[in-house]
Amino acid sequence: MFVQRQGLVVWLYSLKQAKMLRRFGNVHYVSKKLKYVVLYCNQDEVEEIIEKLKTFSFVKQVEPSYKPFLKLEYESTPDKAKEYDYKLGI
Repeated sequence: MFVQRQGLVVWLYSLKQAKMLRRFGNVHYVSKKLKYVVLYCNQDEVEEIIEKLKTFSFVKQVEPSYKPFLKLEYESTPDKAKEYDYKLGI
């Protein structure tokens, strides 16, 4: 039902062409100070889009986001010192 999305950080030499990047996906954020664009696109098209973006002369570097591949569910382990205190009744 939902299409998997992945973010791309596109570092630019100049922000004049930042508007042109909208044809590759959704432009989420444009940093004027550091000159980069956060772009979201479909996960199955990421490799093709990265190769296309690297061919442009105004693109300095393209970095993919690794958030879709990170484990976001954490396991909690009980603290041994607190467990000992509970047994003593403190």
